[in-house]
Amino acid sequence: MKSALPKVLHRVAGAPMIDYLLAAARPLAPATVTLVIGHGADLVRDRLARHCDLRFVLQEPQLGTGHALRQTEALFAGVDGTLVMLQGDVPLLTTSTLERLVTTHRSSNAAVTVVTAVFEDPYGYGRIVRDGGELVRIVEERDATDAERRIREVNAGIYAFDLGALFPSLARIAAANAQGEYYLPDLVGIYRREGRAVGSVRVADPDEIRGINSRKELAAVSRIVRQQRNDALMAAGVTIEDPETTYVGPEVEVGRDTILHPGVVLEGRTRLGSSCEIHAYVRIVDSTLEDRVTVFNFCLLNGARVASDARIGPFAHLRPEADVREAAHVGNFVELKKTVLGARSKANHLTYLGDATIGEGVNVGAGTITCNYDGARKHQTVIEDEAFIGSDTTLVAPVKVGKGAYVAAGSSIVADVPPGALGIARGVQVNKEGWVARKKGDKR
Repeated sequence: MKSALPKVLHRVAGAPMIDYLLAAARPLAPATVTLVIGHGADLVRDRLARHCDLRFVLQEPQLGTGHALRQTEALFAGVDGTLVMLQGDVPLLTTSTLERLVTTHRSSNAAVTVVTAVFEDPYGYGRIVRDGGELVRIVEERDATDAERRIREVNAGIYAFDLGALFPSLARIAAANAQGEYYLPDLVGIYRREGRAVGSVRVADPDEIRGINSRKELAAVSRIVRQQRNDALMAAGVTIEDPETTYVGPEVEVGRDTILHPGVVLEGRTRLGSSCEIHAYVRIVDSTLEDRVTVFNFCLLNGARVASDARIGPFAHLRPEADVREAAHVGNFVELKKTVLGARSKANHLTYLGDATIGEGVNVGAGTITCNYDGARKHQTVIEDEAFIGSDTTLVAPVKVGKGAYVAAGSSIVADVPPGALGIARGVQVNKEGWVARKKGDKR
């Protein structure tokens, strides 16, 4: 990957690739989940700390897949049952394939069952060598003959093992290959020589076992995942005008009859209600939008909540804890931070509202700002119901504008405005008659 970041932490369509494997395995209800780590081990532990059920085993040095599995022997001493081994860089693997693998493995009493697929271009994968249909061995690309390289059935690196037979046989794997590593696929040949049963499960879709070993492959798998998500959303009643440019994260929920225009990005734990319309090039992160919300072009919403029938944008920025209530309007070049904008209230132009509580039916004029920071602390601004804030108003917090009050345009409000009052705080206009002519005369 040419990266300081361990491969399994690289993001596939918004989530670390290892998360997809963990999610696919959980429905099997495994007794334990163990991750063998090597490169960037501390970083992997830290990033996956949220998975409280994970056990970690360090492989140092990294001497191949067989060596990796041997590092877990102490954990499974005296344990009977089936061990399923996955590769951390195969994020398209499905739960249904894993269930079929376990079922096939148990029903056949095999020592090992291998997942395989047929690729049009199998370059880089270990080849499945059969004799009369029986799996006899797996050969790696670099160790294969020309005839073996023409085999299109490949090893996915995903196995089910009988624990009772596993570790004694693992000790017999030798590093007799071009890389000097202990290859787990060599176990197939060892089991065959021991007279143990070896089975296989072939997946119909080869994409399911596609590994990721480069940034190009990362992008290709991400495209597949995004398309799968978009297909599922469209099947559930969401309109996506251009699926190729619409990115929807793995934890995002979108309601029926919502329309997503080109270039929309939905990330984190975002929730969109029904009949919303998200226009082009909008990014929404960790936000909740209720029903019939419209977000116009080029908006960013991060950690915001927007109630039903509200309208946002274009070019609006809703920062964390922005709370836009029913049928409120946030217009172009308006920024909200830790602010409640009450039902039916409007802030339509060129406005910053931070650390503010704004009531219902309030009109906030163009160019209004709340001065919420004094250089040391943040302070609150309160604007009560039905107030009118004239254009180019500065509200120096802490300050309150009472119910139904008006603030004259161009005012700098430093004290509370009582309910129903008109607040004016601006310099007295002075007109200098004849000033322009005198000024021009001076130039001559």
